[in-house]
Amino acid sequence: MRKLILVALLVVGITTFAQEKREEGKEKFTPEQRVDFQVKKMTKDLSLDTKQAEQVKNLLTQESQKREAKRAEFQAMRTNGQKPTEEQRKEMRAKMEAEKTVMNDEMKKILTADQYTKWQQKQEERKEKMVERMKEKQSDKL
Repeated sequence: MRKLILVALLVVGITTFAQEKREEGKEKFTPEQRVDFQVKKMTKDLSLDTKQAEQVKNLLTQESQKREAKRAEFQAMRTNGQKPTEEQRKEMRAKMEAEKTVMNDEMKKILTADQYTKWQQKQEERKEKMVERMKEKQSDKL
C-alpha cells in the first residue's frame, strides 16, 4: 500500500514539474519584437528588398496594434465574466474575414507575383500546422 501511494505521488510530482518546465520555456515577445521577427523571416524567405521590408513592417505593425486592442477587449470581457453571443461571434468572424481580405490585398500590392504566391503557400502551411497542434491539444485533454 505504501509503495502504491509513493509511486502515485512520484508520478504526480513528475508530471507537474514537466508541465511547469514546458511553460517556462516559452518566451513572451513584445508585439514589436514579433513584428521584427516576422519581417526578418519574410525578408529571408521571400527575398524582400528594403522598400518592401519597410512596407511589410508598417502593415504588420498596424495589424499587430489592431490585434492587441482586440485582445485587450476580450480580456476585459473575460474578467467581467461575459461571453460573446452567437450573433457576436458571427460578426467577429465576418470582420476577421474582411480584415484578412484587406491584408491579402495590401500584401499583393507590396509583393511581386512570385513572392505573393510563396507567401500564400507559407500561410497555408502555417494554418495546417496550427490545426494539427489544436487537434493534439484536444486529444491531450481527453
